[in-house]
Amino acid sequence: MLDKCRREQWRIDDLDWAGRPRDMSRDDEIAIVQYFTDMAQIERLAGALFREQERKVDDDTLKKIFRTFVADEERHAQAAERLARFYDVRRLRRYAINPNLAAFAPRFLDMIRWMPPDFANVYITTGELILDVALLRSINDYVHDSMSQRAMDLINRDESRHIAIDYHMIEYYSSDEYDALLRSRPRAPLADRARAAAALAAVLWPARPFIRDVFFRPMEVVDPSGKRMKEVFKRLQMLATKPTVRRRPFAKVMLALQDLHRRPAVRAVFGRALERAMGVEGSVLMRLLTDEEEARARDMSFDELAQEALEAKKSN
Repeated sequence: MLDKCRREQWRIDDLDWAGRPRDMSRDDEIAIVQYFTDMAQIERLAGALFREQERKVDDDTLKKIFRTFVADEERHAQAAERLARFYDVRRLRRYAINPNLAAFAPRFLDMIRWMPPDFANVYITTGELILDVALLRSINDYVHDSMSQRAMDLINRDESRHIAIDYHMIEYYSSDEYDALLRSRPRAPLADRARAAAALAAVLWPARPFIRDVFFRPMEVVDPSGKRMKEVFKRLQMLATKPTVRRRPFAKVMLALQDLHRRPAVRAVFGRALERAMGVEGSVLMRLLTDEEEARARDMSFDELAQEALEAKKSN
């Protein structure tokens, strides 16, 4: 994998930026430029998560892999910025990063620094599945021109490597080996634990507006059917069938909140509060797997789950 990561590096100037975008309506041009403007910040946020994972893993090869991922994400951010300029044909307005994204990012990064590394892994896996399986594909389909296609082909190739490692790390962080490692280490000082709890609390309030504005609302425009976003959360529910994943503290909390949300009486009274706590829309919290799919997912290896998630990029 490390050799593949190094071999598949590319440069922004490898793309042919000559030409002009297809004609778009005023609203479409504004939407596309804003999506790419926000995408640049999202990619840098992903790079910071990979940098944090590199800092916390012990394996030297994984450290080197994560360093290539940091480079990938910065390159993706630069590509997104250039795509935003490319599609900003009529200069219809001045663009800035979505304020809910700007408010969320520093608080989120502060939380990740204080939390165990499996937290960063959960968030980066979720984020990359949303980007790769849903958002980037749908934006590309909506733009529907060769410039976007060339850029997305290269970005998606990188993201496929990332997702493969994300699943590998989920397997590790839910393993007996990792549990034993945690038990062997002294407990963090009370002040550090308090700081981590405060950082987590500070993230909960801005999380849902960020996820709504940067992921769900754009998807309502570029994939109004909602199929691709539900496909992402179906993949996450498949991961949650694994007993080792379900025993992690963060997973236990999120699954308990999800189970509460699925009870009609509870959802009628506390649905919005539960969605706020989990940061996502209620439509993706419903059970998306059949009994047969749950049983099959439990029997699959993490590598098989990763490969099937990557295959989902090719489906409609």
